[in-house]
Amino acid sequence: MDLYLLWAAFVLGVIEGVTEFLPVSSTGHLIIAADVLKFSNGSSDVFEIFIQLGAIMAVITEYRRKLINTVSNIPHDPAAQKFAASIAIAFIPAAILGFFFHSTIKFYLFNPVSVAVALIVGGLAMILIEKLMPPRQIGSQPDVNFKQALLIGMAQCLSLVPGVSRAASTIMGGVLCGLDRKSATEFSFFLAIPIIIAASFYDLFKNFDLLNKDDFLILFFGSVTAYISALLIIKIFIRYVAHNNFIGFGWYRIMIGIITLFYFY
Repeated sequence: MDLYLLWAAFVLGVIEGVTEFLPVSSTGHLIIAADVLKFSNGSSDVFEIFIQLGAIMAVITEYRRKLINTVSNIPHDPAAQKFAASIAIAFIPAAILGFFFHSTIKFYLFNPVSVAVALIVGGLAMILIEKLMPPRQIGSQPDVNFKQALLIGMAQCLSLVPGVSRAASTIMGGVLCGLDRKSATEFSFFLAIPIIIAASFYDLFKNFDLLNKDDFLILFFGSVTAYISALLIIKIFIRYVAHNNFIGFGWYRIMIGIITLFYFY
């Protein structure tokens, strides 16, 4: 086993776990980092699938009680039915667009320069939204209505472009719809579960022939690292958004985007 590949898997697993649920684009960071690390073991697409699944397992672990309660109460609890329906409504737009256009987008835009531009534009948009939108009191609207869910789902379509960030598009979409930052962030977490699982299994189906038993250790190591990193960052991020805005993340995106442009272009 190549120790450098294990080291690269560890680094990429941490990057995925830390950035998946922050509004900074995990895919963008992975594209840049993989290029810098020269990470290519013949099944890099499969590796990305496994670390994304590791990260999403962290959300399932953190919110397991609410997920279990919601699923078990759907037959008789209107609140659980509304929550599940809101997630389904928000899931549909990106799922449809992703099914038809993901391969085309991946072919043309999955490169460091495109990611850098998206990071900068997204960072500017985040700062502008934070400057223009009045702050909402935490808990002012704990539930997401169907109209808001649809608008958040439409905003999520932007994240098909690498560098935009699924978390950024859904969280800022929620803020624009009138949600407070904490409610928008938690809804983004729950929405990540079906969209990432669906995308991961779709990609796994298409790349199944790339699975290699010799890569098992790298896949396992990367996914566990992503899981642990994501579990830690979710707890920290929820506490952060309860008392802070996203302007710092906007400036971070701009900085990383500019550095990436200078490095690769």
